[in-house]
Amino acid sequence: MVNEKVKEIEKEAPDFTNYIDLAAERLGGKALYVTDDFFAEKENLLKPGRGVFIADKFTDRGKWMDGWESRRKRVEGHDWCVIKLASSGIIHGFDIDTNFFLGNHPPFASVEAALINDDSQINDWDKDVKWITVLNKSSLDAGSHNYFKSDDKNIYSHVRLHIYPDGGVARFRVYGEVNKQWELVSENETVDLCYALNGGKAIGCNDMFFSSMDNLLMPGKGINMGDGWETKRNRTPGNFDWVIIRLGTTGKISNVMIDTHHFKGNYPDSFSLECCMAKSDEEVLSNKVEWHSLIEKEKLSAHNEHSYSPSKIICASHVRLKIFPDGGVSRLRLQGNKC
Repeated sequence: MVNEKVKEIEKEAPDFTNYIDLAAERLGGKALYVTDDFFAEKENLLKPGRGVFIADKFTDRGKWMDGWESRRKRVEGHDWCVIKLASSGIIHGFDIDTNFFLGNHPPFASVEAALINDDSQINDWDKDVKWITVLNKSSLDAGSHNYFKSDDKNIYSHVRLHIYPDGGVARFRVYGEVNKQWELVSENETVDLCYALNGGKAIGCNDMFFSSMDNLLMPGKGINMGDGWETKRNRTPGNFDWVIIRLGTTGKISNVMIDTHHFKGNYPDSFSLECCMAKSDEEVLSNKVEWHSLIEKEKLSAHNEHSYSPSKIICASHVRLKIFPDGGVSRLRLQGNKC
């Protein structure tokens, strides 16, 4: 097992952070067990963002911190936390983020992983699970992203974050690929082909100035205007913005839902949708594919769900959503069947 610490570059993250955060709370990741979270709760590890610092905020146990923080250890041992991933998958890297933990961050950390079919049967997380080391004990910097790449290709459902000996971590990200068992899905079953937990992934766009393209594929309704894909205002006549999404599996799209929830003064005037069949993301991003129209240019309205039937039903691996001339979309759903 080789694990390489990646040097943090200001405003730039390693390539593996382009994968989905399998541990994200918003996707369904859960912190199940912790040895100690006296100062700050384990659940904070999986929340969005990097965490905040409020100088004059305290609790009856001490300084309030936006992360997981254990008490100062006065006995042998170290602290650890068990996390159930939102979906089993292949892990490509970690971010052990110590943002705002400056005099109280752990000097070292490691990560173990396991594939567990039914965690309700586990009574002792230390003894009942066959943990596999996926990140060897590694040094952490204070108040910083700590990126680590993993070359492990096995599928895991749970991870265990160890900190040595104690301290605080703001956020813990587990970047990887969703393991959707498409062989168990019937060709007659209708599913959301672009949903993040079905393996859908936004692979490129021309602009996401205000918010990320990945939000389009998240579960549920958008919680606010920041929880969507929003481009900057463009003054160029005839402009359109675009995003390309790789479907979880090749499929035939039978219904399209585009949701402008929360976008009231900044929704796109209209949109269109195209699809293609490609062997790789690189082939699509370099435009070496033939695009087929699924939905010609259609008007959109503010803060509303819009449902459309494609003009043709064909097998596709990727779709391209265009918005005219710019603006924000909260969610995209592509119901259909695998090919």
